Amino acid sequence: MYSMIGIQRISFTFLLLLNFRSFITKAEEQSYLGSSCNNTAQQTLSTAYQTNLDRILTWMSSDSGTSNGYNITTIGSNNSSVYGLYYCGGGLAGYFCQVCISTAARETPRLCSNRVSAVVWNDYCLIRYSNEEFFGKAMTYPTWHVLGTKNISNITEIQIGEDFLRSLIRKATNGTNQLYYKDGFNLSATESRYSVVQCSRDLTNEVCRQCLEDILAELHKCCEQKLVWNIWSGSCLIRYDDYMFYLLNTQPPSAPAPNVQERLPLPSFHKIQPGEMWNTDLPRIPLITILESTDNFSEASKLGEGGFGSVYKGTLPDGTQIAVKRLSEFSGQGSEEFKNEVMFIAKLRHRNLVRLLACCSEGNEKILVYEYLPNKSLDFHLFDVERRKQFDWKLRLSIINGIARGMFYLHEDSQLRVIHRDLKASNVLLDHDMNPKISDFGLARAFEVGQNQANTKRVMGTYGYMAPEYAMEGLFSVKSDVFSFGVLVLEIICGRKNGRFYLSDGQILLVYAWRIWYEGKCLELMDPILEKSFIGSEVQRCIQIGLLCVQEDARDRPTMSDVVVMLVSDTVAIPKPKHPAFSVGRMVSEKGSTSRSSNNRSIYDITSSITLPR
Repeated sequence: MYSMIGIQRISFTFLLLLNFRSFITKAEEQSYLGSSCNNTAQQTLSTAYQTNLDRILTWMSSDSGTSNGYNITTIGSNNSSVYGLYYCGGGLAGYFCQVCISTAARETPRLCSNRVSAVVWNDYCLIRYSNEEFFGKAMTYPTWHVLGTKNISNITEIQIGEDFLRSLIRKATNGTNQLYYKDGFNLSATESRYSVVQCSRDLTNEVCRQCLEDILAELHKCCEQKLVWNIWSGSCLIRYDDYMFYLLNTQPPSAPAPNVQERLPLPSFHKIQPGEMWNTDLPRIPLITILESTDNFSEASKLGEGGFGSVYKGTLPDGTQIAVKRLSEFSGQGSEEFKNEVMFIAKLRHRNLVRLLACCSEGNEKILVYEYLPNKSLDFHLFDVERRKQFDWKLRLSIINGIARGMFYLHEDSQLRVIHRDLKASNVLLDHDMNPKISDFGLARAFEVGQNQANTKRVMGTYGYMAPEYAMEGLFSVKSDVFSFGVLVLEIICGRKNGRFYLSDGQILLVYAWRIWYEGKCLELMDPILEKSFIGSEVQRCIQIGLLCVQEDARDRPTMSDVVVMLVSDTVAIPKPKHPAFSVGRMVSEKGSTSRSSNNRSIYDITSSITLPR
């Protein structure tokens, strides 16, 4: 018996990790959870069997939160034994796998009441139980399929596509026990196709291969004329699409002869962009979970807006609070920034970097999910007359040190050498204990081993923080980040924003700070609020370090490792800074800025950036 049951508020559609929203028109946005009760008749289950079945379903809900997305077990003995299996598709694990499995397990008694065996699935996962041991045995009947609306335009695609799918089956079952493979190919200069084949992980390679071959044989009966389709059984599935519905591995451009699976071009808004790769280390979160956590992106949950799009506060079912960045369809920079965040932050782990929890790419939605930091951003406090009164010198010095450690990690201590390119007060978030966390990697770039600088014709950054060689020539390096850090240090000390610091005699913050330091009166730069908490030698040291960081010649600026040492050591001699560089700041007309602003400005602002043509 086969049923498709509409579930209110549960936007699950079909099997495994695959998102089937592309099959559903907006007028049909009803959601489904599917089941098959193995053609077994309803019967009164023995008390022992029902108890063990309840224990199996509870175990699935619990175990899926800590496993790698798959497990099997048996509970009971003799006639009361229940055999159970669950798995989540394509790398989904942890909390998001658990949400999926728990939903399926919760609905199983209703979908398959009084059945001794059943299979229940939704978008991202599948659960199966029986009174007979089935581990290692493929369930190839019945099979189900779902079709897109578009037909293929050339009959030759049928054979090309089938040959391609057979190659995927071979790769998924070639002895590596992957039982999973995803890939794509260019059908023509303008068209590409993508596919996934996958089996339940209790199967052997040979059994998986036979399962996939069996459901591929159904292609001619149902689907070969369609451009988009999916066929599956209780143990395996094949999906074929003209849209890249999965995320790809990142492969360095310099890697020799990469596998096509790892270097397939990425479509951005359904267009192929050669050379762009996704990162699969990052968990993917179902769109329905995001919708429910943000009350369907309600205005009440909205934190603000940035160049990327809108930012929302969400609460997951277990109470975890999250910050959700949602790419606007009309964002000129958002698609590129989304790719950067997924590629970089997923690989970076440091206490002074904001933590990216997951991403979502379903249909036209591009979403990033971060840890929620309740104390908002540094600029929210630092540039407000009342709020910055809570920022004594000890806290400000701690924030300076934390930002320095985070930047040192990016430049020299992580598995990637990352240039942030947009370090500023609004991109430093504060956790419960006011520890700083660097955020927004939308403009970031990774350098290869031995690479010291790069050049761009499209200069993007923020007024008041851009190094002169970057603003004027498009050259960026670790030293351009150091410049931004120096500006930020001086802002933290004086409590004023560089872009708004403009004296009547034309001096901007950097010039003013250098002049009073040169005259031996650098404590005049200090925020008056600090008068009761400051330590003079520490303030002077930080001002001198900040001025070193904003030197006009990048070669005169220290590295972040030098900065970290100078900040923590009283014995290290600090070189005398020269006259600082002219900063691209308020001297540039604000009317000409392309920066976005909002009355409800986001503390998770993606960027308040500008683009300078050269």
